[in-house]
Amino acid sequence: MNNDYEKLDRTLVQVSSRNRKKRELQRKRILIASICGVVAVVLIIGAVVLVKISKKDEPAEVAQNVEAPSEEDPDSDVKIEVIYPDEEGTSEDTTDPESTVQKESGAAINVEDIVSASNVGENGNLTYGIDVSKFQGTIDWAQVASTGINFAMVRVGYRDSVTGEIKADTNAKYNMQEAEKNGIKVGAYFFSTAVTSTEAVEEADWVANYISKYAITYPVGYNCEGFENSSSRQYSLSKDDRSNFAVAFLNEIYKKGYTPIFYASKNEMANDAKWNTSTLGSKFKIWMAWYNQDTSNIAQGPQAGFKYDMWQYSNQGSVAGIKGKVDVNIAYFGYNGTESAKDTSAREVASADVEALMKFTDVNEAVTAKSKTNLRDKPSQGADSTVKTTLLNGVVATRTGVSNSGWSRVVLDGVTYYAVSSYLTTDTSAPAQTEATQQPETPDAAPAPAASGIKTKFTDVNETITAKEMVNLRSKPSVTDTDSAVVVTLHNGQTAVRTGINNDLGWSRVEYNGQVLYCVSSFIKVVE
Repeated sequence: MNNDYEKLDRTLVQVSSRNRKKRELQRKRILIASICGVVAVVLIIGAVVLVKISKKDEPAEVAQNVEAPSEEDPDSDVKIEVIYPDEEGTSEDTTDPESTVQKESGAAINVEDIVSASNVGENGNLTYGIDVSKFQGTIDWAQVASTGINFAMVRVGYRDSVTGEIKADTNAKYNMQEAEKNGIKVGAYFFSTAVTSTEAVEEADWVANYISKYAITYPVGYNCEGFENSSSRQYSLSKDDRSNFAVAFLNEIYKKGYTPIFYASKNEMANDAKWNTSTLGSKFKIWMAWYNQDTSNIAQGPQAGFKYDMWQYSNQGSVAGIKGKVDVNIAYFGYNGTESAKDTSAREVASADVEALMKFTDVNEAVTAKSKTNLRDKPSQGADSTVKTTLLNGVVATRTGVSNSGWSRVVLDGVTYYAVSSYLTTDTSAPAQTEATQQPETPDAAPAPAASGIKTKFTDVNETITAKEMVNLRSKPSVTDTDSAVVVTLHNGQTAVRTGINNDLGWSRVEYNGQVLYCVSSFIKVVE
């Protein structure tokens, strides 16, 4: 984990103890205030009939007359978010000692009025977690659990922004299954591009059905992004339209027995900029994304200008068991137990999608080895990949997919394997190549100037690139050669110049800070 988690480990024990004392005192104060209020009303009116109507299928409205405890009250247990507007009316906090900005208190929120469908008891503990999708590849959830992560928000699906088709995240069931197995509480979220309330309800029903056999304890989230892109099917929708569709989704999730939560960035939600945040926040939990903020007091969280219940504070988290970076979150709530699945009938055992980080183009053709090549269980030569068998020249397999990173998906005797494309040929009658004429087996070999001693040939290009997320720049185009060292890691937003590309092997030659280095092409993109 990154340093923020180390701070949390020390903070959580202290905060938990203080919160229990605070809650006790707060309950006593509320009880006394309630008794005094009843007596006063009885003396004035003579009698009051209290009627409480419970609506299971509609979220409770926010209490309008709840008295907020004072910010200065050290025993206050209700989390109050205070709006700090600046002179332009924005909600950014200021640390300028010369500032004359007037700080005003925001509206009080009674957390008991926010919709929750928990059957195991929600509490005020701080809990921290991650959110994942197929783009994290195959996660080692046992390692994740060893870091102390409390929960995982798993992307279960999305609606295609162009076609409108609902699709499952190919690693969702595996992630829910393995997180649950390793004692990590599970939440879920769906990426919506709904253009009607009917579609939003359809999405919620799809999600509820998809997750019904898993123990979903944390909320189920509504995530909607990219609506301002002209290619999005939501491009012409108004803020009110999108907010109404979000409400329709979240209401339906609640009806299905799950706690709903709304996700968006701080800038989209502040001052109701892109969403009707004040309406959404009065009924549902809010999950805010806001990066590069001071995390020295992460238990308090930054002032956003609106109340939020979960904070995604970085997309650059390092967690054991996950290759690359991952989104990290802190929730200002926890649960006393783990929910049971809604559907307790037998479920299938889910396997990881080994192609999650690599796009394959479907083909159907007979291939054989140029000489011989290893067939692996994953398109990788890393430690997590196992050689299952060897394909010899003259033995024919069926190639069903090809990736632009140098791998082929092949089927031999009914079993699916992965092989380095450059080691295969569609000429099934070709004689076996000798070791002297065959290139080393690796999609990690790519071209460079002859003087470098690297034999792979590059096609010259000249274009600016950056990492899709992050990519290692190496001294040689190989991940297996012992003398291939990672010189630097390029992150999204940092640029280099690509001077050569080898599409067959999936490697690029780049210049970075005056050095000629090499990286896997599928992990980078051209900067337009």
